[in-house]
Amino acid sequence: MAGPKADSHAYLRYAREALLWKLDGLPEYDVRRPLTPTGTNLLGLVKHLTGCEVGYFGDTFGRPFDDPPGWLTEDEDPNVDMWATPDESREEIIGLYLRACAHSDATIDELPLDAGATVRHWPADRNQVTLHQVLVHMIAETHRHAGHADIVRELIDGSAGLRLGNDNMAPGDRAWWQAHWNRVESSPRQAGRA
Repeated sequence: MAGPKADSHAYLRYAREALLWKLDGLPEYDVRRPLTPTGTNLLGLVKHLTGCEVGYFGDTFGRPFDDPPGWLTEDEDPNVDMWATPDESREEIIGLYLRACAHSDATIDELPLDAGATVRHWPADRNQVTLHQVLVHMIAETHRHAGHADIVRELIDGSAGLRLGNDNMAPGDRAWWQAHWNRVESSPRQAGRA
């Protein structure tokens, strides 16, 4: 049945699918390697969002996740959730993410949009929330990181697009995209001379 909750939940699911699709077909090195000065990498984005799902839809609503990730402690390095250690496998992190999403889905399905809760790590003046607010926050958070993943994947092998079955890209072969890139690249040079 369509409605605000179902529509919002669908957008969250689309973002999750888009994120995971970015890892498909890549070797272990490529899903882990940092491609920005801050270390952004594909598997780290999945790991980060695992913690977000567990925290926002679990802890916030008093619905603790069974066997929470070990990195979700306050004494860990503040960026521990943004990269995978050598002993954390891709399968382990993705599996944990899928379990966290299923736990979140149960929270979304079982609670009304106006269910109240407290996000303990947010400032007191805005930490009282509803399921609706948390759902909107996680849609934005997941789509933001899926966008990061899209750029990282493009840097790795040139693959781009929204999600499997709907890349949402302009049609064009490699030559068309190179001509497009050349047009875009010449624009700042021309604007700089103006």
